[in-house]
Amino acid sequence: MQVSWATSAGHAERPGHVNEDFVGAVADAVVVLDGAGIPGAEHLCHHGVAWYTRRLGGALLGRLPDHGRPLTDLLAAAIEEVAGLHRDTCDVADSSSPQATVAVARVAADHVDCLLLGDCTLLLARPGQDPDVLTDRREEAVRQECLRALTGMPLGSAAHDRALSGVRAEFRAGRNTVGGFWVAKDDPAAAHEAVVETASLEGLGGVGLLTNGVARLVDPYGRAGWGEVAMVLGTDGPTALVRWLRDVEGAPDDDWEAPDDDWEAPDDATAAWLALPRPSGDAHPPATRLVR
Repeated sequence: MQVSWATSAGHAERPGHVNEDFVGAVADAVVVLDGAGIPGAEHLCHHGVAWYTRRLGGALLGRLPDHGRPLTDLLAAAIEEVAGLHRDTCDVADSSSPQATVAVARVAADHVDCLLLGDCTLLLARPGQDPDVLTDRREEAVRQECLRALTGMPLGSAAHDRALSGVRAEFRAGRNTVGGFWVAKDDPAAAHEAVVETASLEGLGGVGLLTNGVARLVDPYGRAGWGEVAMVLGTDGPTALVRWLRDVEGAPDDDWEAPDDDWEAPDDATAAWLALPRPSGDAHPPATRLVR
């Protein structure tokens, strides 16, 4: 297999912002993480979101060669390891402390195992077909339910501002709870709430892993379909896809409106493409290599 990726920092409005995404690979697996935290919450964790995603990504990558254990178990162990690194110095249980969404693809002899926790997206691409799209929509469902409290309130009004504080608190309360949504944070049990899928390698051309900063091309920007995203990943590569995203964000559609009052753009954006060997009889690519 061959792995390529591209990543781009967003949030130009935040002075000193660093890319909080993580992407990495081992011989038979790829990991993408989308870090999250609340600006101004440094008193909860002095390490920061980028530190958390890099530690979690490294801990997970180191475990992925163990094919005897399911991805959920490996992610749970990685979450526990990183939580232990700063549990004594930081308030890791607070809902605003560093956290991450996770996408993993791991190739075995005749299949690929996939895992999603949070709002990353995973594409299973087959030549001549629309890709299978794996998503975890629980966070968005909770967000939309919370935002219903703002219906009919003019943006910027005193009533809207008062209600918005409560909406944010309600949304945070839904994190890593039954009936809410799940992310990698301090509780290893969250890993067992992940969306998992196993797909046959037969006819599979590649696997795409995207943070939600890239998936915005499809929803909510509406500037591409998943088939187009998979085609760009497989032909021009992740760098071209991220460049397309930034071009769209640099010249926004006048008719487009932000989907909610907490919208921030551009976000950190990361895309990875795992190209699988061609069928027997075709020229085979070289053994695994990383293209940055």
